[in-house]
Amino acid sequence: MTIHDVQVDESSCAIFQRTLERVGQRWSGAILFAAVGGARRFGEYRRAVEGISDRMLALRLKELESDGFIVREVIPSTPVQVLYRPTPAGAELIAALQPLGEWGQKHIAELSEQETNARA
Repeated sequence: MTIHDVQVDESSCAIFQRTLERVGQRWSGAILFAAVGGARRFGEYRRAVEGISDRMLALRLKELESDGFIVREVIPSTPVQVLYRPTPAGAELIAALQPLGEWGQKHIAELSEQETNARA
């Protein structure tokens, strides 16, 4: 299926927009990329996502769990361990976003220049 085969209706647009809004929230995409990259514990996410606060990381992990992109697993041990891992849907979403990230890296200079020109 190509983009030309798809009929874009209001429902499809709303679903697409909701998905973009969720992963477009600050830190959400980075957390998902860290999950796919092997982060499992809270501290591993904190180290993988440079600059995120503990409070924001906890909030975003809860949101991503609520959306079905991350699974939280509590292991009853001493001390209790909490592990987070991507769901199949989360891993699939990151695979779909990978080309977007690559596009951004390729065009970051142009985007930055356009932002600068727009402010002037």
